[in-house]
Amino acid sequence: MAPSAYVDTFAHDHLPPQDLWPEMLVTLPEYRYPARLNCVAAFLDRWIDEGRGDATCVIGPDETLTYRGLSDRVNRIANVLVNRLGLKTGNRVLLRSANTVTMVATYLAVLKAGGIVVATMPLLRAGEIAFPLNKAQIALALCDHRLAEDMERARALAPCLERIVYWGSGTADSLEAMAAGERPDFATVDTASDDVCLIAFTSGTTGEPKGTMHFHRDMLAICDGFAAHILRATPDDRFIGSAPFAFTFGLAVILFPMRIGAVGIVLERAGPDELAVAIEAYRATVCFTAPTAYRRMLTRLGQHDLSSLRKCVSAGETLPRPTFDAWLAATGLKLIDGIGGTEMLHIFLSAREDEIRPGSTGRPVPGYQARVVDAAGNEVPPNTLGRLAIKGPVGCRYLDDPRQTTYVQDGWNFPGDSYVMDADGYFWYQARSDDMIVSSGYNIAGPEVETALLRHPIVAECCVVGVPDGARGTIVKAFVVLAPDAETDPGLAKVLQDFVKAEIAPYKYPRAIEFVDALPKTSSGKLQRFALRQRAAGDALAAPVPDIQPVETRI
Repeated sequence: MAPSAYVDTFAHDHLPPQDLWPEMLVTLPEYRYPARLNCVAAFLDRWIDEGRGDATCVIGPDETLTYRGLSDRVNRIANVLVNRLGLKTGNRVLLRSANTVTMVATYLAVLKAGGIVVATMPLLRAGEIAFPLNKAQIALALCDHRLAEDMERARALAPCLERIVYWGSGTADSLEAMAAGERPDFATVDTASDDVCLIAFTSGTTGEPKGTMHFHRDMLAICDGFAAHILRATPDDRFIGSAPFAFTFGLAVILFPMRIGAVGIVLERAGPDELAVAIEAYRATVCFTAPTAYRRMLTRLGQHDLSSLRKCVSAGETLPRPTFDAWLAATGLKLIDGIGGTEMLHIFLSAREDEIRPGSTGRPVPGYQARVVDAAGNEVPPNTLGRLAIKGPVGCRYLDDPRQTTYVQDGWNFPGDSYVMDADGYFWYQARSDDMIVSSGYNIAGPEVETALLRHPIVAECCVVGVPDGARGTIVKAFVVLAPDAETDPGLAKVLQDFVKAEIAPYKYPRAIEFVDALPKTSSGKLQRFALRQRAAGDALAAPVPDIQPVETRI
């Protein structure tokens, strides 16, 4: 590792020991980055230096910025961070907002100033916001003023948080007011290519999210890997997507276009209906969203002109073959399937349109290696079920977390997925290996929902599992044992659903609740989740199959 530029060494001090890191592959020349690198120089500064500053960079519903315009705003915010807020290199900064142009500028400003971004979803509640604040020891937060209520509640739960600066309020102490008084130039901090610049928190399979640490060079590697080799976009393209920037999948709409001098379209609301409207309005050419959204947009093709699209990427949940076939028949476009993860930053298995095998996730992105192994880590023959193992130019490094040895073994990353690889090297997804529920592209940890339910006094015990659903792929279902003195009534399920929505992000709430007298357990008292999964799946299969009417996902 090159010498760090950071005064605040917290992030590097809390990286796992290097002997627990995965093997980092640098098999292709495009992944060989200089020892000194700040990724913002490659994403933004270079286009100014090369005379392309007047090209359109980012489009939002309320404003459009050129590369020069975005650079000016980024520089002003970077000056605010350093001159007025006292940011030191290596400090972590929590960002809280929907996808907006200001969020893009703020994100890049933190990186350019040598800070470390910790982005959070706008739907999170106070306790969920406080967790990364405390885990990453964050003293400064920048937040959209419309999200102040939960941000202020989180402040009370995180003693490390010293200051919150809001934007959009128009007050004298707002971020935009301070930025207006700063210079539009800022010298990009000379960071090392392997200085940590992003701590992205997972959804948490056990109810406690994990902080994944990524370097400046990692931000370029995902662009020079999947985006360059599989997507093959051009500077004339316009990128659009539905995922929040706090999901690393959502970074495709910022980083991928800026790596090649193209245009990113950011949407504060990006449900399937709103996404279809925006594709038509802005003539988007490259789309990133989940299969649920593509299914919904299929039902709206007669209402919206999506003919500008030429590339469509599906990720976030399993891509069903019927969705692939229907989208191809309706649009003439093959959905580019892919699997990635917060630990790996972005997609590592996929296939170009001319190499797609419908139903398969694809093959390793150039520069990555993948295999299927048994429980002992031995590679299994083709067409044999096993655990997916992956390695490449990026990999898992958890923030001070003992689960590093679960995700990384013998130099390989283990995302927690069960796969079969065929004789031609194509990987076919079978199931998740853990308890994560993927619904409409959102990762939902069952134990976290259980914890929220158990906070209600009428809940004695509960178990949460995923249930197959025609619209969302999977929904959250809760099996609930009531307290002895609890009285049942027809509205009780809704009471619990509303309670969960107030405790944690609303999209995590159980859409189905079944009240039971007891939960199945082993002789040692351990909960038998598999039995409830089988029961839930059986009930879902026995039910009449409805027409696909996906429910809008709001970001």
